[in-house]
Parts: sequence; C-alpha cells; structure tokens
Amino acid sequence: MDERPVAPHELFFDLVFAFAFTQVTTLLSERPTWLGLARALLVLGALWWAWASFAWLTNTIDTQDGVALAAILAATGAIFIAALAVPDAFGGEGVLFGGAFLVASVTQVALYAWGARGEPDLLRAIVRVFPWVIGGAVLILAAGFAHGGLRIGLWAAALVVGFVGPGLIDVRGWRVRPSHFVERHGLIVIIAIGESLIAVGVGVRGIDLTVGVVTGAVLGLVVATSFWLAYFDFFTSRARQLLEERRDEEQVLLARDVFTYLHLPMVVGIVLFAFGVKSALPHLGGHLSWVAAVAVCGGPALFLGSFVALRYRVSRSLGRGRLAATVACALLIPLTPYVPALAALALVAAVWVALHAYELVWWRDARAQARAQR
Repeated sequence: MDERPVAPHELFFDLVFAFAFTQVTTLLSERPTWLGLARALLVLGALWWAWASFAWLTNTIDTQDGVALAAILAATGAIFIAALAVPDAFGGEGVLFGGAFLVASVTQVALYAWGARGEPDLLRAIVRVFPWVIGGAVLILAAGFAHGGLRIGLWAAALVVGFVGPGLIDVRGWRVRPSHFVERHGLIVIIAIGESLIAVGVGVRGIDLTVGVVTGAVLGLVVATSFWLAYFDFFTSRARQLLEERRDEEQVLLARDVFTYLHLPMVVGIVLFAFGVKSALPHLGGHLSWVAAVAVCGGPALFLGSFVALRYRVSRSLGRGRLAATVACALLIPLTPYVPALAALALVAAVWVALHAYELVWWRDARAQARAQR
C-alpha cells in the first residue's frame, strides 16, 4: 500500500476529540468519586473505540473524494454531539450520547464497506467486525434508557462487545499503512497531552500566582513534557520500523495490539493526570482525595505501564527503566493522600526526571540511531 500523509479532515476530526477529552475531565471533576471515576473511564473507553475505528478507516481507504469526505464530516458532527453530552452521559443526556455514538459507528462501518467495494478480502473483514461494532453501540444507546447499576452494566458490556470483541476475530483482509498509522496515533497522543496542559491552566484560574502555585504549575508542565518525551523521543520511529518489518496478518496484529489496544491506557493515563493536576493546583497545601491521588500517580503509572506491556508484546521482555518507574508511581498512590498536594506533584515529577536521566544515558546510542533514520 502506498503511504500518504495525514489529511486535513483527519486533523479536524481529531480536534473534536480534544474537546471530548476535556469533557471527560469535566465529568470527573464534577463527580470526583470512585463511581465518577468508573463512569469517566467507561466514557473514555467509548471515545477511544470511536477514534480507533476511524483511524483504521482513514488508514485503509481513500477518504478524499466527496462521498467519503461528507461521511467523515457527518461522523465528526455526531462525535461532537456525543462530546457535548459527556458530562451527563450517565444522566439525562445518556440517550443523546448513545444515539450520536450509534450514528458515528454506523457511518464508519458503512463508509468502510463503501470504500472496500471491489476488494473482497477487505469487505469480508468488515462484515466480520460489523456485528461487534454495531452491537456495542446499540448497548450504549440502550444504557441511556436504563437506570442505576443496569446502566453501568450495559456500558461495560458495550465496551467488551464493541472494543474487545473485534480482537477475537480473524484479521485476514485488514491492511495497514505504517507511516500514516503511526503519525495518526502520535497526533491523538499530542491532543491528550494538550489536555493536561489545559488542565494546568484551568487549575490556576482564579487563584493568586504565588510561588507555590507557580511551582505546582511548573511541576505539572514537567510531567506533561515527560509524557511527550517518553512517547516521541524514541517510540514513534521504532514503532514505524517494527510495522514496516512485518507483512500481512502479522503486521495487522502488531498494529492492533500496539496501537488500538495498548494506546488506550496511554491516553487514559494522560487524561487521569490532567484531572489530578487540575484538582491539586487550587489546594497545594492540602491533601488530595484518594481518587485524585490515583489520578496524579496512577495516570503516569498507567502510561508507563503501557510501554512495559508493549515491549513484552514485541520482544517478550519487560525492560528495566520504565518498569521501575511504573512501579514507583504505583507505590506513590497510598502515600499521596497523606502528603501535601505540592509534594505529591514533586514526587511524581521526580520519578519522571530520574527515568529520563536513566534513558538518556542507557539508550543514548539507540536514540541517536533512531533519529538518524527519521
């Protein structure tokens, strides 16, 4: 397959998810409880499912002609409506969210099938995945009519059906453009990191910029920068190389596992930290709640743990630096509610700085080689 750059309409589509991620942070900020956390994770999982589905679509078929472009813009509108409903997706706007999500899912599958006309293998692959994708979307819509625990149960079932289900079927017929695929996922990671920077700005809104507040904001920036450095300094070029080295089903399976599945906890980790830093900045001298502590420390742990899992998927090894940093961030969770919020941010930032120092020394030659291949 010929490579092509990410198109402007793909970037515009992704911008809607920048708003959607902000809405997830709002949902969690308005309900900073364990139930609120569970709801936020379910919504974020559904949003990722929608985005990943379109990432495969635009990677495979030509979406530049009029029909495809119109369908993409229609799906963009549907996702935007769903994003508007995110803060009350488990309340009065559940049906609106579910209906908009179903429209986006049907549009994606229909456009995929239209683009695959004349390619029997790809069309058969789409037919195999159709019941899972649409079935999951229907369950989210049904959840909008339910109440209490049933609503949560239907959401969870929807994610299992729509997101996990396609991973259980035959991948024959799917195709991947490595360079485009890697670039597209890098852009959504940048968007998520941008949400953490916005959270820093929102967190200091309306309060005096004292030395402590500025220090806390800088520590938030250090962690956000660390997300960026950990992903873009080495991973993107290596991931593209790994995909280019493989062919057919092996290439598709690697793309599915590394990007569609293992990028979800990366994005979740970034969005969780965004909520955590937003909660911490107005109360730097106080203590974080347990939910905020999980977000501040568990977010980076989840992000780094994704790389550990990714390495194991590729090489059946766990590595050292990022594994140690993952464990360190996780171990900070039970400590964080008992120290000032500023100290919690400083501890997380210190783990990141230590990891970068280790990698800059240990992986110096590998980084230089990766940069030379860009």
